[in-house]
Amino acid sequence: MFLPQEIIRKKRDGVMLSQQDIQQFVAGITDNSVADSQIAALAMAIYFNGMELEENVHLALAMRDSGRRMHWKDLNLPGPIVDKHSTGGVGDVVSLMLGPMVAACGGFVPMISGRGLGHTGGTLDKLSAVPGYNPFPDPELFRKVVKEVGVAIIGQTSDLAPADRRFYATRDVTATVESIALITASILSKKLAAGLDVLVMDVKAGSGAFMPTMQKSIELAERIVKVGNGAGVATTALITEMSQPLASTAGNSIETREAVRYLKGDERNPRLHEVTMALCAQMLIGGKLASDEADARAKLQAALDSGRAAEIFGRMVTALGGPADFLENYDRHLAPAPIVRPVFADKTGFVGAMDTRGIGMAVCALGGGRRLASDELDFRVGLSQFVELGQNISKDTPLMMIHAADEASFEDAARRVKAAIRIDEIAPATLPQVYQIIRGE
Repeated sequence: MFLPQEIIRKKRDGVMLSQQDIQQFVAGITDNSVADSQIAALAMAIYFNGMELEENVHLALAMRDSGRRMHWKDLNLPGPIVDKHSTGGVGDVVSLMLGPMVAACGGFVPMISGRGLGHTGGTLDKLSAVPGYNPFPDPELFRKVVKEVGVAIIGQTSDLAPADRRFYATRDVTATVESIALITASILSKKLAAGLDVLVMDVKAGSGAFMPTMQKSIELAERIVKVGNGAGVATTALITEMSQPLASTAGNSIETREAVRYLKGDERNPRLHEVTMALCAQMLIGGKLASDEADARAKLQAALDSGRAAEIFGRMVTALGGPADFLENYDRHLAPAPIVRPVFADKTGFVGAMDTRGIGMAVCALGGGRRLASDELDFRVGLSQFVELGQNISKDTPLMMIHAADEASFEDAARRVKAAIRIDEIAPATLPQVYQIIRGE
């Protein structure tokens, strides 16, 4: 007989849960035979006592198996199924270029992405700024686009890891979101359900990162790599820098525009380019599409230089309902904000530090992000042309451009971004874009 309270008691007392314990509890989450209060109690017990690696693998797999699992073998694809996941940040538009770049090198990328919440932007919101783009195609269309184009970026459907959705909703209101074991199981349950061969994790560190310290970012990355590999997916993680916005823009339409310009070679922010290339390279190496980092980077650069990656992006957009001429006429399809004006520094000096989370919250306040999952977005608004850490600026130097719907929101955003940027008398030390690569043993 299955008694949820006995499983809660075991974890409360620091006893390791068996595979059967975990499978029964997750089945109860899925069919509602376990109460919200019992989910909350187990989450709190895990928060305080953690999980052994074996338990964490069983939890990720049980949540994977709570809904539909995607299978690709019947399509006889001539390359590996690969994907990446980011813990989120500001100006993190990497997925929009990475998917087409890896597809151009022989990988197949069924990317199931999320919407933004809080200070982080969501990949799905950026693509939803494209008129007609359908982020929730039926499963057969999704499979067709992955097979024929090489990449499809869509949203999580209700039948994919449904136990995770209920578990997360409970964690969100019980102060247990920060549990590394539960974060790991949540991320991996969805990626495992997508039927991947290879997963590369982008774990952010810095003032715009989800994890509060570098040590916590490393701890999360190491756990995801171990659990991912334990669950049968070749998993690698990169610790990347998020002490300033990654791209030159933050906001849905303007980030999508930057992604197109990047793919076409019109404009490539060097920091964004380095992180994108580093993540793509590990995907190619993990999928045995490149022998080493140099080989991978050469293939990726060729995919960009030939226009192949840009062409694949355009085909994906069209296949999922977007305009057939989006690649050529993106400016016509992405509406600008009514107000686009700079905000200036109050003094001369060096950009010493940025509260990147505060900059992300300024985008939210403009209407470009959500405080609640139900919030409607204004795709037009955001920030662009950021100053960079270490830059020498004067009172005549724009800190950034604000894309606003009206004067009141412009003034509010101006106050927020000025408060988020510290001007010092000396320049700070230069930070690397990639701190560490963590590979499975």
